[in-house]
Amino acid sequence: MKKKALALALGTMMASAAAPAFADYTLNILHFNDMHSRFEPVNKYDSGCSAGDNAAGKCFGGAARLMTFIDTRRDAVEGAGGNVITLVGGDQFQGSLYFTTYKGKMNAEFLNMLEVDAMAVGNHEFDDGPPGLSDFADLANFPVMFANGDMSGEPLLDGKIPPYTILEVGGEKLGIIGLLTPDTAEISSPGDTVKFFTEESVLPALIEKLKGDGINKIILLTHIGYDRDLELAASIAGIDVIVGGHTNTLLEDYPTVVDGPDGNKVQVVQAYAYTKYVGELSVTFDDEGNVKDAGGQAWSLDARVPEDEEVLAYIEKAAGPLQELMNKVVGETTAPIEGNRSFCRAQTCEMGVLVAEAMLDRVKNQGVSIAIQNGGGLRASIDAGEITMGEVLTVLPFQNTLATFELTGADVIAALENGVSQVESGGGRFPQVAGLKFSYDPTKDAGGRIVSVEVLGDEGTFGALDPAATYGVVSNNFMRSGGDGYKVFATNGMKAYDFGPNLEDVVAAYVAAGGAYTPMVDDRITIVE
Repeated sequence: MKKKALALALGTMMASAAAPAFADYTLNILHFNDMHSRFEPVNKYDSGCSAGDNAAGKCFGGAARLMTFIDTRRDAVEGAGGNVITLVGGDQFQGSLYFTTYKGKMNAEFLNMLEVDAMAVGNHEFDDGPPGLSDFADLANFPVMFANGDMSGEPLLDGKIPPYTILEVGGEKLGIIGLLTPDTAEISSPGDTVKFFTEESVLPALIEKLKGDGINKIILLTHIGYDRDLELAASIAGIDVIVGGHTNTLLEDYPTVVDGPDGNKVQVVQAYAYTKYVGELSVTFDDEGNVKDAGGQAWSLDARVPEDEEVLAYIEKAAGPLQELMNKVVGETTAPIEGNRSFCRAQTCEMGVLVAEAMLDRVKNQGVSIAIQNGGGLRASIDAGEITMGEVLTVLPFQNTLATFELTGADVIAALENGVSQVESGGGRFPQVAGLKFSYDPTKDAGGRIVSVEVLGDEGTFGALDPAATYGVVSNNFMRSGGDGYKVFATNGMKAYDFGPNLEDVVAAYVAAGGAYTPMVDDRITIVE
């Protein structure tokens, strides 16, 4: 389909964002975040979408739709004499078998095809350590940035990841600063050679430097989460726009407008995840670089957006070696298995139950009675019917292995305290459990939220956890090494073995062995206030 025809096909859908208004300087920002290697469309559960459902118009996003949308909007704005840039809010890595197989190479190649202007480093860009990010940055035709870190001690990254970039668009210079959540040190694998700092410790000086160079339009491109974006907007002068990621936030009011400490109206945006949406923000600046007007929305990339044929061919070629494994049916489920982060990072969720029970079932004959899985390690839901290996890999994309070890009851409680310490911000460390019941009070201060803990005994009934007793625990190797704040696993875990089978294979075998699986939740996690 020619671009002119594409513009016509999308015209009705995009009428309200057709052209920039006449003003001092208007900039259109196209943005997306947290794609997580979902090159193919997803269904309403954020899981893989079949070719039949895609043909029936039931799917969303995917690289081919994203290319059509970005290409068409860019051409429309520029064709009307306007100014447009495309920004990426991090976390392109991880989330599908494409990343498992091709690592960052496919991500970089696609983003180059998309002609993005800048990208913030996301925490998952460190999942393969500094080498993975280094290889990606070498391939990228655009700056990959974060400012609140020091990489001078890491030879693979030193001088390769800039803190900011300056774009000249329509005769005006734009300063774009990248930010990455300092939690990356715990929730990914950057190693000891990459240092992280608070955003507040670096931003004022960088903003002043850019302003001193005559740049009066400052955009933060962040992967720190929506709430942190709002905090920075309200507390640090000189910010005009924040384009975010990390928390997969879909805004009801787009953009969110925050009063900055200098009186500027800071525009804060984010566009969910998995290319289900693309944000388009139109910002008008006055001569002094202050935000004069702004508007826009997050566009749904549903079946109304055609798929780009060149990108489809690119994905088809990459998918060839993967299809046999992805299409292998490993089981079935009588109903959808809910894995939405809003549930799995705050309470018992169906996917958490499935994965934790599968882990415990695999090692129950090894003296293990407790399973703890981080909710952030569960990346999708699964719809009803047949379960394919591709769907399992979409839920569990990290290639984690089972890790078994022993902990005292006191250390189990400490681990659970860590798990619920960030529940109000949707922290991925939230514990999904098996063989265990616990209650917690989210209104208490972090570190004192666990109210009660019970463990399943040999007789099949739950009894109070004994802080002085020793218990066998199964988790994944990321958590066992201290990931997601579970330092107690690394420091106090006894008789540890981190090289069990891959977690995705354990779950696939579990659903294969039990007949049709029926999703469920129970009272293993109780919220008390």
